[in-house]
Amino acid sequence: MLILMKRFLRKSVPSSPELKLGPEQYIARIRQGEEMLREQFIAEYSPYIAKVASRFCRRYIDPSADDEFSIALVAFNEAINQYDSAAGSSFLGFAKTVIQRRLIDHARKEQRHLQTVPYSSYDSESDDGTVFNVIETKQALQAYDSAGSESERRSEIEELNLELELYGITFLELVEHSPKHADSRAMLMNISATLAEDNRLMESLRLTQKLPIKELVETCGVSRKTLERNRKYIIAIAIIRSGTYPYMQDYLTLGSEQHTKKKEVMR
Repeated sequence: MLILMKRFLRKSVPSSPELKLGPEQYIARIRQGEEMLREQFIAEYSPYIAKVASRFCRRYIDPSADDEFSIALVAFNEAINQYDSAAGSSFLGFAKTVIQRRLIDHARKEQRHLQTVPYSSYDSESDDGTVFNVIETKQALQAYDSAGSESERRSEIEELNLELELYGITFLELVEHSPKHADSRAMLMNISATLAEDNRLMESLRLTQKLPIKELVETCGVSRKTLERNRKYIIAIAIIRSGTYPYMQDYLTLGSEQHTKKKEVMR
């Protein structure tokens, strides 16, 4: 299967203006029977696949040489088959999750393989003649995971910023427009959660880049003025909740738990 998928990179797929489609459009047409578009879709998004794999592995992944790219490529194809637009998330966000899961599975298999081979067999020699052990080196590098997590958080914020730009919002504005009072934040968080959990409303938001104010007024029982005044904050939080932003989601969860504990203490 890996060899089969690698041919997508070697194959030159003609791209014409009328076939310049977005990910969800590709999916829709493939599902309608235009299977020939699958190869074009994968070839067109191979740089994205390589970027996701490289960020996960924290090193450059060579599409022509590294197994991790082939695994990511197969995962992208798997995501094409499994994607459900009704779930509310974008295809690229869904594909990223599938790719990361497959790479995690691969890493676990590699780790099990390390455990079945004699420890001394991983002794290696550097260019200057120094002997080192691959496993010991790997364990030493794990000490820097916290730094890696920081890098991943920065990457996540950069990706979030790009998505928010579609709605005319920047991450800096999200910070600036955050309500000062905890109760106000909690209320807006609940509105955002309602929006994020409603596939129909999220689809409307993604298609129009406009907050479905009428529906939220009816569902959440808040005033139109409140929604309009806090439009950017509500949209941003809903995007975080419905997307693939684990660090930001953890931050929101932590903030919500702290607010709940504070209210319990005050009672």
